[in-house]
Amino acid sequence: MKIAVIGAHGQLGSDLMRSLGDDAIGLTHAQIEITDPVSVASALDAIAPDTVINTAAYNLVDKAEQEPDRAFAINAFGPLHLARHCAERNLTLVHVSTDYVFGQDGARTTPYTEADFPGPVSVYGTSKLAGEHLVRATCRQHFVVRTCGLYGRPTSVGKGNFVRTMLRLAQDRDELAVINDQHCTPTSTADLASAIVSLLQTDQYGLYHATNSGSTTWCQFARAIFDLSGIDINVTPITSARFDAPAHRPAYSVLDSTRLIAITGLSLRPWRDALAAYLSSAGESS
Repeated sequence: MKIAVIGAHGQLGSDLMRSLGDDAIGLTHAQIEITDPVSVASALDAIAPDTVINTAAYNLVDKAEQEPDRAFAINAFGPLHLARHCAERNLTLVHVSTDYVFGQDGARTTPYTEADFPGPVSVYGTSKLAGEHLVRATCRQHFVVRTCGLYGRPTSVGKGNFVRTMLRLAQDRDELAVINDQHCTPTSTADLASAIVSLLQTDQYGLYHATNSGSTTWCQFARAIFDLSGIDINVTPITSARFDAPAHRPAYSVLDSTRLIAITGLSLRPWRDALAAYLSSAGESS
């Protein structure tokens, strides 16, 4: 089997390349431009894969508020071009989406299932939801996988994540203020890659949630990072209102992965265990 991994040098793409081994053919942004259907056809026809995995995304949540056209070009119409290509050639498409398709239910306190009605509160979330719909409506052989709070080890430099940001900031500060009223599940890209590989062993196409288990807030996540790293720093909880970011975020966007477990038999480990493994693995740095 030949599997094209779009965004091969990013965090998730890098872990997918490691997990898939010789079956994987990596494509970087220099090799494929998903916003251009001609580029999509040229790059994919050249390698003739059986499956395409799309990890490419515009994920600058705040900047998307000022660049909606760019966000929709990459997060909605890019996946549409891939879906059309895969449908025409009878290929399987895996498209990675986000917990930020939720957020309008401000009173939510229980994890979202795939059957729950979405309701994004930002341009980024709306563009990602549009991409989901276009993929699902266009390519029958699809896996749309929503996830949350990704962190991993990219091949290319400059690909940051919350863990690395916290470790970097702690180098020259003795106190940090971190949001404590947004509930989510930090997820290791290594674990998400394993979930995607497991799904590819099935023909149970459709929408899935895939995160590490449990939930936390960004403030509690930061404290866990420092605790597991042996760093003594004071982390002060603040509200989203005080942080005043340009884009709204969901107050609660924890995802229920029951369907993934039922189909694959794979249950992703607790988020703190995954974080500990990430921090202790060789080569991790801020």
